[in-house]
Amino acid sequence: MEIDIFEEKENKVFNRNEIKFYVDYDGEATPKILDVKSKLVALLNTKKELIVVDNIQPHYGEPKALGYAKVYNTVEDLEYIETKHVIAKNTEVEEASEDEEAEE
Repeated sequence: MEIDIFEEKENKVFNRNEIKFYVDYDGEATPKILDVKSKLVALLNTKKELIVVDNIQPHYGEPKALGYAKVYNTVEDLEYIETKHVIAKNTEVEEASEDEEAEE
């Protein structure tokens, strides 16, 4: 899986950078959001708590997808702006199950 960032824009109103990228996954299944997030963390040299992959849209008939991610300056900004379901789909399953066990 290769990621090619073609647009990076600073959004001062929401305290974040907005990233548009292509994912090439020739010979593989469409990558999952968490896999793309891990790769973007390494490429952008940021923390995984500060990045949200909003969507990945595969191109029909091609092993290529268009993606959109947001890198926040602080965790507080991310939690205030993003909806709960977007945060949930960007959270690893192991972390969610540990939180549930702590509540019991």
